[in-house]
Amino acid sequence: MGARFPFSAVVGHDDLRLALLLNAVHPGIGGVLVRGEKGTAKSTVVRALAALLPELEVAAGCRFGCDPAAPADCPDGPHRGGVERRPARLVELPVGATEDRLVGSLDLERALTEGVRAYQPGLLAAAHRGVLYVDEVNLLHDHLVDLLLDAAAMGRAHVEREGVSVSHPASFLLVGTMNPEEGELRPQLLDRFGLTVSVRAARDVATRTEVIRRRLAYEADPEGFAARWAERDAELAGRIAAARATLPGVRLPDAEVRRIAAVCAAFEVDGMRADLVVARTAAAHAAWRGAAEVAEEDVEAAVRLALPHRKRRDPFDEPGLEEEQLADALRQGAEHAEEPDPDPEDDPDGGGDGPGGGGESTGESAQESTSDGPSPERPDGGGSGSGERTHAPAPAFRARLLQVPGVGEGAPGKRSRARARTGRVVRPSASDGGGLHLVGTLGAAAPHQAARGRSGPGLVLRGEDLRRSVREGKEGNLVLFVVDASGSMAARQRMSAVSGAVVSLLRDAYQRRDKVGVITFRGAAAEVALPPTGSVDAAAARLRALRTGGRTPLADGLLRARRVLESERVRDPRRRPLLVLLTDGRATATGAGGDPAADALRAAGLLAADGVAAVVVDCERGPVRLGMAARVAAALGGVCLRLEELSADQVAGVVRAARAA
Repeated sequence: MGARFPFSAVVGHDDLRLALLLNAVHPGIGGVLVRGEKGTAKSTVVRALAALLPELEVAAGCRFGCDPAAPADCPDGPHRGGVERRPARLVELPVGATEDRLVGSLDLERALTEGVRAYQPGLLAAAHRGVLYVDEVNLLHDHLVDLLLDAAAMGRAHVEREGVSVSHPASFLLVGTMNPEEGELRPQLLDRFGLTVSVRAARDVATRTEVIRRRLAYEADPEGFAARWAERDAELAGRIAAARATLPGVRLPDAEVRRIAAVCAAFEVDGMRADLVVARTAAAHAAWRGAAEVAEEDVEAAVRLALPHRKRRDPFDEPGLEEEQLADALRQGAEHAEEPDPDPEDDPDGGGDGPGGGGESTGESAQESTSDGPSPERPDGGGSGSGERTHAPAPAFRARLLQVPGVGEGAPGKRSRARARTGRVVRPSASDGGGLHLVGTLGAAAPHQAARGRSGPGLVLRGEDLRRSVREGKEGNLVLFVVDASGSMAARQRMSAVSGAVVSLLRDAYQRRDKVGVITFRGAAAEVALPPTGSVDAAAARLRALRTGGRTPLADGLLRARRVLESERVRDPRRRPLLVLLTDGRATATGAGGDPAADALRAAGLLAADGVAAVVVDCERGPVRLGMAARVAAALGGVCLRLEELSADQVAGVVRAARAA
């Protein structure tokens, strides 16, 4: 394999490089989440970092890479095999990794053939004292993200499964990269990353030109290009080592502690993790610039990296810090920093631990951030000519659960039933599943003991006795919203209610890890307002720009939905679709058949023949109801709900999205 692209040769991305270097100085910061569009060198920068980390001394023969100078409680200990030196590792966690691959598991072959409980380490063990890199972390299953974040926070991994009980050291620099267009992380998971950085390609021609030159030079001669930048990389590596050595002696004055607390309070972040991360980052920044104590510039740099993702309270909020808001918060922090120091007698414990030590159990563990609370929806404002109007969405609500019938095999999520790697065990299987099903294995072996010549205690096991656990969990679906934006829906009160309902369903889709798309129909035809994507906030942004008016091409809206779903079925055949049609059922735009209502029913029948699960939300209002939406729902083979029935707080129980086949 050729030389990696040098860290010092990366053009731009100053915030990203600083965040990675500060974590290299102080791994207790908690890692870096890198958000950015595709093609912005996120992976290149992260992979280049590992070459800058100091070489490690490890206990010879230890599978976990323990430090001989600071022996830990290690499954391979006590270590008596001497000392080895090796570079710090960069371990990559693929999106399709299983829990077994991440944390390790029972060695099934040795368990069945030798009768011993042997532990086979996973990627967390391999990453100890190195870098664990997760590309597309937003596509990783939530329970795996929870596991690696817990290990990163505690510095140890705990494995309790299949008769194995192991705890081993797992201290690493965690780096995750993601493209927000493919979906967001939950706020709770965002909060667990210490720092976050948003990157985008430079718009400056000179910068882009230099990027092209360096990349082409690297591809033409990787070894020679790396050699030309080796001296600068060596300088950075030496600076990291020096900052690590001075970090324990960096002082955090009380004035800067008050500044940190005031800034975090001004941003109304949840819990105390943000305050602690800012304090650690500020200390690392001071050590990086060779200072003996933390100053205002260190706190400001830390705030810019540690708070953008913690300010985001709603999935539809834009990430990042506004400069005016940041300036106001820093002014408040400066006022608190100038307050007189408290009397030492008022603090008998001496102010707690320093920035490089422990003491984070107070607050971090007891005050976890669990808020997914909604923020007020933003109105659209004005309108446009030609009878078109925009409407501010009504307040969002907690949506009831809509499910696809049957059991799928799609991407992990929280909506419909699915066969999965996690969840409850439903049966043993000899051909599929994951993890050992102990009772099933013993049951398969028991009838053959006499034939196998068993003469004493214990079972005689063979490979064909192995049974694995078939589990049932939850999957995310493709939720395709088809929204009637025609003139019959354009009454201000009605369209506001419809927009509020779609926002509520979008928030529900975000929480259940769905993929979403939006189709609107009005005037002469339907249009795809948003192709299916994992970015639910993008769907909300398109909804806010929704305009209404004109005739009602209901048939065209359904046919467009069918074409979109056919394309998605080819692209992702395992993800089952759920069609959510919001309409009053009236069809006024003439189709090929000349009868708008009949055309709409025929289009609905085609979707039903494709096996698409559907929910029709009847948006008809008023004392006289024609019930046309119910006819469309019947043709779709789905259920019809009234608009007000979407609220989980008003309707008890759970509804199935479509009748079982």
